[in-house]
Amino acid sequence: MTAPESDLTAVEDATVPLLATAAGLGPAELAAPSLLPNWSRGHVLAHLARNADALTRILAGQPMYPSDEARDADIERDAPRPPAAQLDDLRTSSERFLTAARALDEQRWAEVVRLRNGITDLASSLPFRRWVEVEMHHIDLGVGRTVADLPGAFLDRALRYLADRFVGAPGLPPIELRAEDGRHWPTGGPDGESRTVAGTPAALVGWLSGRTRGSGLTSALPLPELPPL
Repeated sequence: MTAPESDLTAVEDATVPLLATAAGLGPAELAAPSLLPNWSRGHVLAHLARNADALTRILAGQPMYPSDEARDADIERDAPRPPAAQLDDLRTSSERFLTAARALDEQRWAEVVRLRNGITDLASSLPFRRWVEVEMHHIDLGVGRTVADLPGAFLDRALRYLADRFVGAPGLPPIELRAEDGRHWPTGGPDGESRTVAGTPAALVGWLSGRTRGSGLTSALPLPELPPL
């Protein structure tokens, strides 16, 4: 399997505006609430830095986190840091991940790795997973960026990725996601009345990722409540 170089380039490109946003946040802005419950903007940046290091550990054949408690404690520890420390940590942790990823050989990219909560995937999925973290949490900073600002190439990939995450989810009815250009993706569980949810890729990704409550979507039946990712 060849290295997912295009995804690594996408991560690098998405990190540039994220760093620019972070550089513009002063102490008061970092301490202000993010769009995520109970997290400040400092929490979001701390999470992004620690996620980069967690993925770097996976690439090195190590556990993603020592434990969920250790993960949460690291984010709480790092959230209140001053702006310069936040920015430097985000930049250097991102660089460590990209450097480690670009050093992998083809055999390693084809190996199965273990993430949190017992999830397994190919190592080659990690750059795209990092891309998701960078793009979605940039929105979570609450600085005016929305799903409408996400690049089309990302939205197409993220829509399939999120649809797959909810396939077979208990409590969800069968759902057909339909884009305005006619493309469609099945998701949801096996029980209940099936429904079609239609809209732009941005609107669909916004709903599936929990970044919107379904604005811009149409459905003959009420939108089901999605379980947390």
